Amino acid sequence: MDRAATDVDSTSRDSSQPPRPRRGWPVFTALAVAIVVFFLGGFGGSFQAKLSEVSKNDNAAFLPGSAESTKASTEADKFLTIRNVPGFVVFNRDSGLTEADRADIAAAQEAVMAVPGVDASGVLRPQFSADNTTASLLVPLIGKQSGVETTGDELSATETAVLDAATQAVSQDNGLGVYPAGPAGLLAAFIEVFSAIDGPLLLAALGVVILILLVVYRSPVLWIFPLLSAVLALGIASMVIYYLAKHDVITLNGQSQGILSVLVIGAGTDYALLLVARYREELHEFDNRFDAMIAAWKGCAAAIFASGLTVMVGLLCLTFSELNSNKGLGPVAAIGIACTVLVMMTFLPVALAAVGRWVFWPRIPRTDHVADLATHGYWGRIANTVVNRRRPAWIGATVVLFIGALGISMLDTSGLTSMESFTNEPEAIVGQQLYDANFDRGAGAPAVIVTNAAAVDDVVRVAEGDPGVSNSAGSVCIQPDIAKLADLAKQFGGAPPEGSAPGCLPPQLQVQPIDGRTIVNAILVDPYDSPEATETIERLRTELHALPNADVLVGGSTAETVDVQSAAIHDRNLIIPIVLAVIFLVLALLLRALIAPILLIASVVLSFAAALGVSAFVFEHIFGFAGSDQSFPLFVFVFLVALGIDYNIFLMTRVREETFGFGTRDGIRRGLAVTGGVITSAGCVLAATFAVLGTLPLVFLAEVGFAVAFGVLLDTLLVRSVLVPALSADIGKFIWWPSKLASGRD
Repeated sequence: MDRAATDVDSTSRDSSQPPRPRRGWPVFTALAVAIVVFFLGGFGGSFQAKLSEVSKNDNAAFLPGSAESTKASTEADKFLTIRNVPGFVVFNRDSGLTEADRADIAAAQEAVMAVPGVDASGVLRPQFSADNTTASLLVPLIGKQSGVETTGDELSATETAVLDAATQAVSQDNGLGVYPAGPAGLLAAFIEVFSAIDGPLLLAALGVVILILLVVYRSPVLWIFPLLSAVLALGIASMVIYYLAKHDVITLNGQSQGILSVLVIGAGTDYALLLVARYREELHEFDNRFDAMIAAWKGCAAAIFASGLTVMVGLLCLTFSELNSNKGLGPVAAIGIACTVLVMMTFLPVALAAVGRWVFWPRIPRTDHVADLATHGYWGRIANTVVNRRRPAWIGATVVLFIGALGISMLDTSGLTSMESFTNEPEAIVGQQLYDANFDRGAGAPAVIVTNAAAVDDVVRVAEGDPGVSNSAGSVCIQPDIAKLADLAKQFGGAPPEGSAPGCLPPQLQVQPIDGRTIVNAILVDPYDSPEATETIERLRTELHALPNADVLVGGSTAETVDVQSAAIHDRNLIIPIVLAVIFLVLALLLRALIAPILLIASVVLSFAAALGVSAFVFEHIFGFAGSDQSFPLFVFVFLVALGIDYNIFLMTRVREETFGFGTRDGIRRGLAVTGGVITSAGCVLAATFAVLGTLPLVFLAEVGFAVAFGVLLDTLLVRSVLVPALSADIGKFIWWPSKLASGRD
């Protein structure tokens, strides 16, 4: 982000007195640091492709140990040497399955059981739909075995191998469709998107930034240096994050991975815009380009370091989250910002000073003691209008923001099902649609109820009586003993005999109580991640927790979704006030005032509300999204407040600097004139890079990308350019209360 608030208005300089050369810069030290940073960034670039290896994208990995589903899973592990991830292979022929198809499906069953990573003991004989157009084969994947978790990449590779084995077993070119489905298929679809996130997303972000930099710099060469610096920063950040995630110091998921790329590219370009703009000004004053860079670096350092610190502090507030995914995003993004500041303040200035003035070609700055005021003149006129017509300006801007905020009533944050989470239609979605249309939609991902063995009859009775639990025979049963079933399956060629009676298995094939506890599985009527299924889990928990001496824990895939949603709401209600309090303290210390920080906080909150309202309207009426994730408002708030308040900070710090010599209103006029052009360019860069998230086929990231991009533009063009300076000018010197500036002149 451009920190032009510390930009020096060269019109205040005495051009008759040329500046003295500023020697004493530790040239060799700076060069050594820049070289080290360059090689670290280059070496770290290889870790960017490895981030998916340490990324966790399942609900269980996001939950804290205090979540009920986590506790249930921990107890269930005592009974099972293997914890699997349910999945299906779906076969479809619209005209009806033939005898040859049935033979191929039987062959596919044998093939998938031999795939490494498949829980072969859980592979059941295929089911056929009533109209004979569709068949489903339950193929659970090994999610955890003997205490060892299977990574997301391994699960995705196994699911791909399962689909390949099933497809190869089918007669070629016979028109039989083969699709993945179930939690395993949908999880693999998510992981596939996240695994491919770096290349396309990074290229798209770089392409957008290159285009904007070409327009801003009007140089065919200069854009290379900011982009190279941003890529180096991303490389260093990726290396640090890889090792921290590998050793479970932080939790990395695909969302954090995607946001990291756009945040580093966007913020890095913003920092570069400030440094380059200041360097260009100083080249008009100094004959020696190294002296010019020394002056530029000293002029920008405080602003960039303060900016980076403010953003990092805001992001690190996410560590108070319950969700490990949110908790992990804070340090992931903060590391990205820290590495960006490091590279932009070491490698970039050395590289620019080393190559010389020609990098600005064809607009090469000369030592004429006349700074480039082209943008200042345009923004000077805007500043005069805003200050002279301050009351209509801030009232009008406030009305516009309030109108935008009205759309919040349309924002649906009840959550998205897996099928609603994609903007495209991967094979797993097609397979799931076929499965839901033809089979028991809750099969494969039952509710896992851990209870005292003495109360098991009461637990079964209550679960069977819930309308959200299937009433088919065998829907509510004690957990089968997988080892005994595996031995039995060997007697029948690898699967239970056809024609086995429906219902619960006999007691000798069920797990035996451990420490007086046992497990009951309950098949739900609705898909595991649907709103109806989550309501069923909430009812079951209420009813089963009330049973005396049962000590029930309800877990399973749906319960994990419920706990994730509950934790997301908790995080939103907790983190937003913490971020506001922390940012207020930073502003109060920076500006040495109380009124101005309140004004800035209020303006950013209003801007956030307007961005959320407009986004809700766009999501529903233009994009046609089914809703938003519970974490969506928190993600947007953290990024908009951390980044939006940043632009306002550097406007007001420059205004404060000018106020000492010219009074509050003239200080506002001069501060806005000087900071306008570069900060607006920086806002456009940051908005464009976040908008690139919309190129990914995931609704959540597309929504975050749009909301943050729109919010940044709104904050840059309306809040920072009109509302804040106009309202500050209308209030006058009182905005600096209780500092001594409050007793100065308006």
